[in-house]
Amino acid sequence: MKTDLQLKHDVQAELEWEPAVTASNLGVEVKDGIVTLSGHLSTLGEKILAEQAVQRVGGVRALVVELDVHLPGEDVHTDADIAQIARSVLRWTAGLNEDAVQVQVERGHVVLKGAVDWAWQGQTAVHAIAQLRGIAGVVNHIEVRHTVAPDKVSKDILEAMRRHADREARHIQVTVDEGTVRLSGKVHSFAERAVARGAAWAAPGVRAVVDDLIVE
Repeated sequence: MKTDLQLKHDVQAELEWEPAVTASNLGVEVKDGIVTLSGHLSTLGEKILAEQAVQRVGGVRALVVELDVHLPGEDVHTDADIAQIARSVLRWTAGLNEDAVQVQVERGHVVLKGAVDWAWQGQTAVHAIAQLRGIAGVVNHIEVRHTVAPDKVSKDILEAMRRHADREARHIQVTVDEGTVRLSGKVHSFAERAVARGAAWAAPGVRAVVDDLIVE
């Protein structure tokens, strides 16, 4: 098991390895395997990549994000401009119906609303908007219309997790209630936890995922 000092070194190295992240703008603190990431970044996309870099490191039990997005002057746009660009991006994003997602913008923060058939479509919309320059934040209020039997959703999720991480699937419990999936149990790393969450979101009919997994 890594010490906090070893884990801090590995997290800093992973951030420096990520070419799209300015690691010098970030602070890393570790206590009992819990990583606190602080600092200021210039884009929302860079913030997301920094979070993902930390989650790739083995031994991270939890991540506390204290990052701010400070847009440079040339990236500051009016809410009307952001809304227009966001609508255009969603219209050209594969897998999304042009009229399925509505856009609302306030002070550079984009709120996405609407209804889609699959959870991955909502995640695709969020990812597409988060990569744009001038975006301070994205809130996902997109609902999923598709519904299936809870037993089938649970079975599909467990089978997907076994394909990707056989060892962890045996220690994960899945419950489904009206499209909300709750994951509980123990995994060995943040990366394994991400596999379980990804499998849950990929199942048809999933509207929300509650992650109660414990990283040991």
